[in-house]
Amino acid sequence: MKKRVIGAMLVALALFATGCGSQAADAAGAAAADAGAGAAEGQAAPGGDFTIKMSTQLSEGSPFVDGFNAWAAAVKEKTGGHVTIEVYPSAALGSDEDVIEQALQGANVAVLTDCGRMGNYVKEMGILNAAYFADSYEEMQKFMETDTFEGWTNELETQHGIKILNFGWCDGFRHFLTNKPVYSPDDLKGVLIRTPGADVWSKSIESLGATPVSTVGWADVYNAVQTKTIDGAEGQTSASYPAALYEVLDYMDQTGHILLMNGIIVGEKFWDTIPAEYQKIIVDECAVAAENASKVVADNAAANEAKMAEAGMTIIPPEDIDIEAFRKASEKAYEELGFTELRAELYKKIGKQ
Repeated sequence: MKKRVIGAMLVALALFATGCGSQAADAAGAAAADAGAGAAEGQAAPGGDFTIKMSTQLSEGSPFVDGFNAWAAAVKEKTGGHVTIEVYPSAALGSDEDVIEQALQGANVAVLTDCGRMGNYVKEMGILNAAYFADSYEEMQKFMETDTFEGWTNELETQHGIKILNFGWCDGFRHFLTNKPVYSPDDLKGVLIRTPGADVWSKSIESLGATPVSTVGWADVYNAVQTKTIDGAEGQTSASYPAALYEVLDYMDQTGHILLMNGIIVGEKFWDTIPAEYQKIIVDECAVAAENASKVVADNAAANEAKMAEAGMTIIPPEDIDIEAFRKASEKAYEELGFTELRAELYKKIGKQ
């Protein structure tokens, strides 16, 4: 039953993305028309040429990497070639934390990140990556439309120099990937699980029974499993399949413990050097690419799981897992992080019981 509910939510996301993407594309095209036409006619660019190095730990074949390339093509076209976005997958520019630091120092880099890592700067923002915080894409969108979330993004910009270009890259639900079956939190005791490098991730995964390891990048999970540095990982299908983790891990345990919403950020120091009309094109086209990539994630989820199963991975569906035990266990992380009251406040704002 749970699996069907998740599937329905992903279908809803796909329909939402299709409708909104075309509207955003029209808006972006209208905004860029004068700039693009002027450049094509040989008129001076409003501020020279700019290059943005787009960094991600995701590997080639990920819908998001394809989305970054589509974003790059659209921006190049609509700025008349004056803004180039170069895509660097598989952590080619370094870990997310390293690239974020580069951005803060003024480097011309952008990075795909999450609210957990942004919680390193604005602690409360990390709650969106706490275990079992949101049950659907629609809920997550509602949270991001609250004045509370707006306040967090403003604080990132004004106090930490971090500019969010778009936070609508929905990558689906995360599951445990292990070499033994997992049906309850007890099955994760003593299991070393790779997690992203943020406090909310570590405490959430620990509360679910595992031992978190945040020193391994996503691009290194395959080798880390082979060398027994870790016993497994937790991640979404759209990343697990391209990374071929089914070759080194035997089980996907569909706990659905985190609905992953990602965002693209740049440093304010670099962002402020880009003319406003180019900024608008970059932001508008990022929204289009995010919606389209999120739709691909939704459309491909079941097919990717089937391919992983065909390759030998055993998929343990949510109906065979004690999801309520995991939800109950996750409460410990909320208490340790001081998020219990904040969660109640946010639930109230969106009308969630």
